[in-house]
Amino acid sequence: MPEEKISNILKTLPNKPGIYQHLDKNGKILYIGKAKDLRKRVSSYFTKGHDSARIRVMVSKIADIQTIITETEFDALILENNLIKEYQPRYNINLKDDKTYPWICIKKEPFPRIFPTRNPVKDGSEYFGPYASVKVMKTVLGLIRQLYPLRTCKLNLSPEAIESGKYRVCLEYHIGNCKGPCEGLQSEEDYLKDVQSARELIKGHLTKVKQMLQEQMQIAATNLQFEEAQRLKEKFEIVDRYQAKSTVVNPGITNVDVFTVFSDAEFAYVNLLKIVDGAVLQSHTLELKKKLEESNSRILEMAIPELRQRFKSTAREIFVSHEVDLEIPEVKIHIPQRGDKRSLIELSLKNGRYFRLEKLKNIQIVDPDRHVKRLMKQMQQDLRMKVEPRHIECFDNSNIQGTNPVSACVVFKDGKPSKKDYRHFNIKTVEGPDDFASMYEAVFRRYRRLLDEDEPLPQLIVIDGGKGQLGSALNALEDLDLRGKIAILGIAKRLEELYFPGDKYPLYLDKRSETLKVIQRLRDEAHRFGITHHRNRRSKGTFKSELSEIKGIGDESVKLLLRKFKSVKNIREASRENLKEVIGSKRAGIIYNHYHSDTEGK
Repeated sequence: MPEEKISNILKTLPNKPGIYQHLDKNGKILYIGKAKDLRKRVSSYFTKGHDSARIRVMVSKIADIQTIITETEFDALILENNLIKEYQPRYNINLKDDKTYPWICIKKEPFPRIFPTRNPVKDGSEYFGPYASVKVMKTVLGLIRQLYPLRTCKLNLSPEAIESGKYRVCLEYHIGNCKGPCEGLQSEEDYLKDVQSARELIKGHLTKVKQMLQEQMQIAATNLQFEEAQRLKEKFEIVDRYQAKSTVVNPGITNVDVFTVFSDAEFAYVNLLKIVDGAVLQSHTLELKKKLEESNSRILEMAIPELRQRFKSTAREIFVSHEVDLEIPEVKIHIPQRGDKRSLIELSLKNGRYFRLEKLKNIQIVDPDRHVKRLMKQMQQDLRMKVEPRHIECFDNSNIQGTNPVSACVVFKDGKPSKKDYRHFNIKTVEGPDDFASMYEAVFRRYRRLLDEDEPLPQLIVIDGGKGQLGSALNALEDLDLRGKIAILGIAKRLEELYFPGDKYPLYLDKRSETLKVIQRLRDEAHRFGITHHRNRRSKGTFKSELSEIKGIGDESVKLLLRKFKSVKNIREASRENLKEVIGSKRAGIIYNHYHSDTEGK
């Protein structure tokens, strides 16, 4: 049983960065690791041999695997570090120093200094990081020093101290690395402008910095200060190459619970992220069966007390994804709108969605019937249908400059292609590139035949196109007395809008929606099937037109030749005897002489 469970988990892991936790049969964490690609890294434990006996023993004890996905591999590194320090798993190296990674500090003081530190202090200063690479941090600080002449001394530059005249400028002033605020040679207002620019650079907001450098470069070039312009150009190129690192840790966010929720037709998924001392320490997703179509807000109201009690949370602040009518004594609840706090909401939602995706993939593998039933119910709800769309058909037109117009009809049953039921239509009644008339003919012919042969009709028809194509298909259904008996919609390519008959405005489904993905698959498959048939028909039409131009050769002879030789090239190169075997001596002579008369006359 554990082997089957592990196998199913491995099949559902994403190709995304994050951390993984190996757990034993009692739920105790054996090992915590990071990965650039969770699926590849975790699978490697079970798909290759290990030289280390310690690793083999650990793998034999693994009964479950839990993951937390992150935005970047760097985030995974930081998160791994935090979790190892928190849980001290048996098979991890012990990390006892909680100052492992350095930060960049903007000190809260007059004329703020910017410097590295491994010890964030809650004194109102700003901290950026942590930096997994000291080299990266030093690059950022070096860039700031190149761009902005900020002080490095530890002097108390209060207004009183500066006015007293007890300080003297140092070497940094004389070599151009500082503007001398200690002697009042630079105002604090001017100094803080440079600090703000440095802050933007640390955050990765480089547009303003680059714009400022470009303006200075232009001024220097205009004043014929070419060496200065070159120096500014080099700075611009450094900024252009620099890219700020993202982080899942912010020392300003401490002891917070993050709750998010999203739902489908049957279930709701509530994710909890526990933030302790500015670090993500836990992710847990709770699946709840919906009974009365409860709103996401109502579901959060029920889940928050349950999860806080289950994990014995004492956090005094809660971030949520939806408004909740919930009061917890001495606890502040609110919805972050921007910045690092909002990023935590997005990270929580991402982990909740991954949990759902993992569960759905597992169901698809273990219980495909349940997967189909759930998918059909979801599509029925999303598309506002009276019945589940077990049988769907999609139409797409194909023509190039009005030639050889064709229409394709593909069929999906239980959400999967049923290729034996695919059909294509060579448009017979339409002259020129008229998509609307072509759509009418294809839809009319398709369902006229199904009615005549007493075959089952689909529950849903998808038309590749906007309101015009949808209107033509509706007219065909109306002429067959089928309007209102089959659900029908059109999908427009540009923004993936879904158009319904009689609705003024289109429906926009979430880009991650399974319903939208099925409809997109239908559309893409219809397009592929139609284009393939159109190319074949166009090619055959080209062959036939070239052969038919030969005087004395009719359509039947052309068909026989193409059936035997497959292409005009092969016919052109065939011997008179081979041609004679297919179409007789007289017509073989005509074909042979047509292609060889010039060479024989030379």
